[in-house]
Formats: sequence, structure tokens, C-alpha cells
Amino acid sequence: MPGPLNRHRQFSGSSPSGATRRSAMGLILGAPLLGACASVQQSFNQFSNPFSSEPPAGPQQEPTAIGTGQIKVGLILPLSAAGNAGVAAQSMKNAAEMALAEFQNPNIQLLIKDDAGSPQGASAAAEQAIAEGVEIILGPLFAAAVPAVAQVARNRGISVIAFSTDSSVAGRGVYLLSFLPESDVNRIVNYAASIGKRSFAALVPDNAYGNVVEAAFKQVAGRRGRVVAFEKYSGDRSAPARTVAQVLGSADALMIADDGDSVVATADALTAVGANLRNIQMLGTGLWDNPRVFASQALQGGLYAAPDSSGFRAFSGRYRTRFGSDPVRTATLAYDGVALMAALARTQGPSRFAPETLTNPSGFAGIDGLFRFRSDGTNERGLAVMKVTTSGGVPVANSPKSFGA
Repeated sequence: MPGPLNRHRQFSGSSPSGATRRSAMGLILGAPLLGACASVQQSFNQFSNPFSSEPPAGPQQEPTAIGTGQIKVGLILPLSAAGNAGVAAQSMKNAAEMALAEFQNPNIQLLIKDDAGSPQGASAAAEQAIAEGVEIILGPLFAAAVPAVAQVARNRGISVIAFSTDSSVAGRGVYLLSFLPESDVNRIVNYAASIGKRSFAALVPDNAYGNVVEAAFKQVAGRRGRVVAFEKYSGDRSAPARTVAQVLGSADALMIADDGDSVVATADALTAVGANLRNIQMLGTGLWDNPRVFASQALQGGLYAAPDSSGFRAFSGRYRTRFGSDPVRTATLAYDGVALMAALARTQGPSRFAPETLTNPSGFAGIDGLFRFRSDGTNERGLAVMKVTTSGGVPVANSPKSFGA
């Protein structure tokens, strides 16, 4: 379970034994962290409607309740949304159920509401959940729906822990339990600086994801060294690639922040205009955790930030055993959210969901590793640094055991 305060002991209370205990109850600082290995592209794509912009595929699902505890927690998901959104929502619902099952005798009841993938549905779901007595809300998934839930919840003094990766929707009482690009950029640039890299260049897509990467990159690279080139691309990469290639001789490291296919295409564009990528340290984000990247000769030896790989494998195995299918990548967010609620309900008394409890600087540890909520609603994650090889990502720097380490 997530452990907010003491990183050298587990919280009191009965729990499963063995490996299951560590995964369900071991979300504590100082314990071996369970991380993630699959591509996080699906999560990053939540800047807009992340899975589908189609109308709902079917009738709105009836509200359900899981657990018999006295403390009520809302979970809002787009269960009846079309396409991959509905698939992701069902997988996250399954993961939430699994978290309750693995956290022995939690004193919470999970009230699950379907927002159908719309802000209007999310607002109605939040109203219903609050009317039924929830003390905190997990979700929604879509960035566009978060403000609708936040408006309802703030009026009642209830915190929201949403799953969107769009940090612009975070704020007072609205926390994001998601994979934020800022964490990747900060981790990889700081690591590059720690091994002597001081001059940085970057190529990023001209979209919402690229805008977030740009702000984070220029801030951290400017603090740890200097930015010698920064270019954005849309369809045709040749012109920005040529501009960057011309100054690579004065750069120590080059970041390409995009998904697997686009990273390879950008590297190929650089090579086509004469850049020798073997003479510079390539840097990337968690989206590099992709077979296409590992197969690219131009990207061999590149470094990227990502969660440690062991936790998602363990989580996926237990999920397959229970549900007979593979989880979506965002399923761990629902698992960690529910496990955190159960842990805080067990250990923190009346202040269990208070802002000062949620923003404890020691943070928590979950399936995806160490994380903590900032007071502005964004989060910070403890990430590993991985090296690109033909056989996959190989860790060169482990996830931190605690913040500040």
C-alpha cells in the first residue's frame, strides 16, 4: 500500500503475505519498489481526448459499489465511451477491484461512476458520488472532464485525484496521479548533467506534448548548462533536422521527445542531413520504451527516463491470472490510487485525505515506483534511467529509494 510517512516500517493492520503483500501493502518508502515496463505512450496521449473522440459506444453503465468499508471513495471512469477509451476504463476498473482484493480488509467502499467520456457526464457522476457520501474522488481520465469534476468537488471541500497527463488541469485540491512528461525531462537532463553533459539540443513535435517538453527542457537544461539548439517539427522534419545538425558539434547531448515511430523518423531525418548521432549523447523520455527505438541503429546507446521495469510485469501477471487478459498501461494508476486511499484510511485517521496528507513530501511508493503530489496538483515520480540496446532498455541508474536521494 502507499506509505506516506515512515519509510522504514510498514503500516499496522493485517495484510496478504509474501509477494502479494509487498505489491498490495508494500507501497511504502524504503521497500523494493514495483515499477512499470510497457510503453507509456497511451498515458501521454491524454493531452487531448486520449483514446477516442467518438460518441459513447453504448448506454451509460449503472453505478456500482465495491467493498463494504465505512469510508466512501468515488471512482469516475469513461466506462461507456467508444473504442479504446471504454477498454481502458474497464481495465482500470478491474485494477481498482484488484487493489481492494489484495489490500486485506480495507475500510473503504469504492463507488464507481461512468462519465461516458464527457465533461457533462463527469460533472453528473461527481454530483452523484458526493451525494452518496464520498470523501475523495479518483478520476476522471480525460483532461477535458477534470475541471467539471473539480468545480463540483471544490464546492464541497473534496479533493480530486485525476488520471490526466495534462498538468494545466491540476490545481488547488486537484492532484494528478499520472505520467507527466515534465518528470521524464527533468530526470534525464539532470542525469546527463551528472555525467558531464553541459550543452543541450532538442527536437520535439509541434503539439501539446512538445509544448510541455519545451518548457521543462529549457528550464532544466538552462539551469544545468545551456541550450544550443531547440527546434520543433510537424510533418516535414528535414528543415528543423538540418538546423539542429548544423550545431551538433557544439552540443554534448540531443533530446528527441516523441513516441517510438516518430523518434526513429526524426533520427533518420538527422542522419539524412549529415548528423553523426554516434558522436553525441542521445536523450529521450519514457515514450522511447518501444521496440522500434530498440531496433534503431541510430539510437543505440541513447538514454531515457522511465519507471523501473519489475513492477508492471508483476502487476500484469496478477491481473492476467485474475481477469484472463492483459491490463492497459493506465491500469496501474487506478490500482495505486485505490491502494493509496485504503492505506491512508487505515493509518491517517480524520486527516486521511487532507491536503497536507496527500502532499506529504516523503511521498508514496506504488506499482509505478516512487511518487508524490505537489501542492500545485502536479506530481513528481522517481524514475530510472535506461539505455537503448537491441535487446531492450537496460538500466544505467536505478529509481531513487527516496526523494532527495
